[in-house]
Amino acid sequence: MSTASVAHTPQNVTLLGATGSIGANTLDVLARHPDRYSVFALTAHRATARLADLCLRYSPRYAVMADQDAAKELKRLLREGHCSTTVLAGHQALCDVARDAEVDVVLAAIVGAAGLKPTMAAVLAGKKVLLANKEALVMTGQIFMDAVETSGCCLMPIDSEHNAIFQSLYRSDQRVEMAGVRRVLLTASGGPFRHMPVERLETVTPDEACIHPVWSMGRKISVDSATLMNKGLEVIEARWLFNVSPEQIEVVIHPQGIVHSMVDYVDGSVIAQLGNPDMRIPIAHALAWPERMVSGASALDLLGVSSLSFERPDVERFPCLTLGYQALEAGNAMPAVLNAANEEAVAAFLDGKLGFRRIADVVAATMGRGGWQPAETLEAVLETDARARDFARWEISKRKKV
Repeated sequence: MSTASVAHTPQNVTLLGATGSIGANTLDVLARHPDRYSVFALTAHRATARLADLCLRYSPRYAVMADQDAAKELKRLLREGHCSTTVLAGHQALCDVARDAEVDVVLAAIVGAAGLKPTMAAVLAGKKVLLANKEALVMTGQIFMDAVETSGCCLMPIDSEHNAIFQSLYRSDQRVEMAGVRRVLLTASGGPFRHMPVERLETVTPDEACIHPVWSMGRKISVDSATLMNKGLEVIEARWLFNVSPEQIEVVIHPQGIVHSMVDYVDGSVIAQLGNPDMRIPIAHALAWPERMVSGASALDLLGVSSLSFERPDVERFPCLTLGYQALEAGNAMPAVLNAANEEAVAAFLDGKLGFRRIADVVAATMGRGGWQPAETLEAVLETDARARDFARWEISKRKKV
């Protein structure tokens, strides 16, 4: 067998959300393959100093700040650093660097609903989209997947769980085949409060909620992991990515974080993807697919793994997982309502304005308000998102922090 390396035409990459943990891991992978990838654009919201450092290191053609004042500060920092990167500002600029004709790959890693429009711009432009922003798909569902099919976009999941499912599915001529699939099994670490007494959950702090036992992540997604809302959102994401029913999606607590997810087939086979908890693995897989390339992650030492354990999630302790299933069952606008209410509640918790256990209460009350109209267009989804946020903020104002 020949060991000669395969020549590749370098691909231009836009990173939507470059200053977070996903962005940092992606840049690490890209830097290992300078012959294959070139950084076209880096974006951030207000992390000016961090984005300036990245521009000085990777020399992208464009840098985009969503915040106008932050963009002015970035321009100053880059002038002082003699960096030729062009600085743009605003949400339209985010969409522009996502769909630019010279861009081949877009990593969508902007946290929350803010990433919806630029992610959709990349999809509609037919780019290869590496989806880390699960909220975009959760909010829009069928609208998003219809756009993927119409544009010919190559959509690759970056969440470790969904990427593991993708890797565990059978393919025919590089097409995913769902025939014969009985269930998809999403694993979850259980977060930092898996064994904490329920009464103690009333007083946990944001810092405690952000200490994840396995992964190093941003504060919002860390809180979602602590409430298991992250898994509720992933259930909705899996339904659309793999065209499976809610009944075919099961969440399993796996504290070791070694088995990233599994596919259960009707013949009794269960195919799993294992690896160290390192986001560079799914990122490298999605970038190179259908090939494989070095990610920088260390090899899994199976002899060093003392045990692999699995258990059912405690939905009484963590009701957010049930809310995710309920939103999926309700369909239409409800996943967007769920996501909006959760983002507002988590922000209030991180600001010290809402107790940890009240996050689920706010989301449930917002979902139960009634009167949510069908959201069959992107504009209607965004209108629902805005209305749900208003109602969630009102619900938050009624509750005392405990």
